[in-house]
Amino acid sequence: MTDPDPPRVNPAEPRLTSLSHGGGCGCKIAPGVLGEILKGTTAMPIPPELLVGIETADDAAVYRLNDEQALIATTDFFMPIVDDPFDFGRIAATNSISDVYAMGGRPIMALALVGMPISVLSPATIGKVLDGGASVCRAAGIPIAGGHTIDSVEAIYGLVALGLVHPKRVRRNSDSRPGDVLILGKPLGVGVMSAALKKGELGDVGYASMIENTTKLNTPGPDLAALPGVHAITDVTGFGLAGHALELARGAKCTIEIDWPSVPLLPGVRALAQRGFVTGASNRNWAGYGAEIATPAAMAAEDRALFTDPQTSGGLLVSCEPGTVDAVLDTFKRHGFGDAAVVGRVVTRGEAPLVVNG
Repeated sequence: MTDPDPPRVNPAEPRLTSLSHGGGCGCKIAPGVLGEILKGTTAMPIPPELLVGIETADDAAVYRLNDEQALIATTDFFMPIVDDPFDFGRIAATNSISDVYAMGGRPIMALALVGMPISVLSPATIGKVLDGGASVCRAAGIPIAGGHTIDSVEAIYGLVALGLVHPKRVRRNSDSRPGDVLILGKPLGVGVMSAALKKGELGDVGYASMIENTTKLNTPGPDLAALPGVHAITDVTGFGLAGHALELARGAKCTIEIDWPSVPLLPGVRALAQRGFVTGASNRNWAGYGAEIATPAAMAAEDRALFTDPQTSGGLLVSCEPGTVDAVLDTFKRHGFGDAAVVGRVVTRGEAPLVVNG
């Protein structure tokens, strides 16, 4: 199969992905390196109104305004994961807004963060990136109320996203409980697909699947947070399913068990991974946290790569009571997430914080 030629790509300009050393959430600093960077930073006083800060590497900050409202604040930006500027804008905006949904909130507005190589890309191409982001914000029902632009060597786009949530409906990534069931809202494999795209080996069908997955807003978040049996929510992004499951385990001081055969995958990604289309970020992820994971001795290299695969605009990972599973799945399906599936469970802390079965 050959690389698709999306109609909005300007043939007179370089491919967007050729301008970046890494694309999408695969640009994240590796977890081990990030830990070293943050280790030396000075702790700041935490006001009582700050309900969620940096303590458990959660998806967004949450600040209580009053007894009925808390403000969610988050930001995300990255370099191109695709060559179509409109699609790049859509993916980046969807990814940025996702953290508001992951906290159980509803977005209210956004600010654009734009860094573009002005001497390389035309104003028309840059405008398409912004237009793609604006189209997603319209779909989310929010305005882009401002932002900031710089002339950058690499193309960068993202949003500051703000939202509101009732203080009692904030869903942290640290509140899982032994006995909980884990449900994943979107299939994995975006990083593998992006690697294949860069090499011209993804094809039209694969590209369409990738775009559909990465531009689907995680709108079930607020409805999931309203379910009494839902204890924790996070979204799976640059650290892969393995990394974000580990964050749940660390925060709750529990062990997460993942049933790997039950984890949904995007069509064709296992075959692509077998052919070597994996990202450098997948290997960096494993190097950063692999020592904390107990995997089957026979786990294939492509499965490990998919387990650590960086997801750009990935799905929600929900930790809930067994009796709430049907309601969670129904909520996902009502919002159009037909691939949502039970992928594991939470148990009392064992020798490893994360265990892979199957």
